[in-house]
Amino acid sequence: MNRKYTIPSDEDLTAFIDGELTPEETARIEAIMNEDESVAERLEFLARASLPFEQAFAPLLAEAPRAKLQTMLAAIPVQQSARSDPMPAFASRRRFLGALAASLVAGIAVDRAVIGIGRDFSAKDENSEWRSVVADYISLYTPETLAGPAPVREVQAAQLGPLDEKLGLSLSPEAVSLPGIDFKRALMLQYDGKPLAQIAYLDPETGPMALCIVKSDAGSKAPDLESRKGLNVIYWSNETHAFMLIGRIPADRMKELGEDVRRRLSA
Repeated sequence: MNRKYTIPSDEDLTAFIDGELTPEETARIEAIMNEDESVAERLEFLARASLPFEQAFAPLLAEAPRAKLQTMLAAIPVQQSARSDPMPAFASRRRFLGALAASLVAGIAVDRAVIGIGRDFSAKDENSEWRSVVADYISLYTPETLAGPAPVREVQAAQLGPLDEKLGLSLSPEAVSLPGIDFKRALMLQYDGKPLAQIAYLDPETGPMALCIVKSDAGSKAPDLESRKGLNVIYWSNETHAFMLIGRIPADRMKELGEDVRRRLSA
């Protein structure tokens, strides 16, 4: 396919979301969105995702050569901005540093907790969309992301407690355990203004996995299987919540694990 335009970078799309572009740049990206569905979908992902990437990848960022990067940035000459209002030098360098840091975590924007956007996007199936966001997030995990010993039962229960309170569920360590797979941590995230529980595991053979739960009024749905970002996903829902189990475990094994944890969560 021969395009007559350049695909905007995540930095350009983020600036578009934040209203930092000139009218000409804004019009250019809007025109590309109308022509290219993949750009519109990427923009919608960046606008709606509110998962704490910074928290998940803090160990990686902590190991980044910050002092060296800062020295390199200090040596970069400041160029006149093409924007209508000149950007201060520190802001330009800060954005460049942000781009470098983002490259350490596969180009995903870090910790976009609250994003306001006054533009309309095409409506999509809510249950499908949240699974897409989670798959983008989990696909960045490596075994090193979840390195360290598995917490004892008391610590697991303490981590699951706040999830119970936010989601109105009863999540015990036994209810969410996966046979032969280590429980690593439980986090309360946020998707589209709603609490999203993530229980992360580490399979010794295939790597990171996660059980994710979000409130949903879309109604009950029997378990189904799909593939996203090279990961297998089994998902289902009841009258009040939607669930997904995601990882690189083969599909047949994923089905077994999903059915098992679904049965325990329904008990």
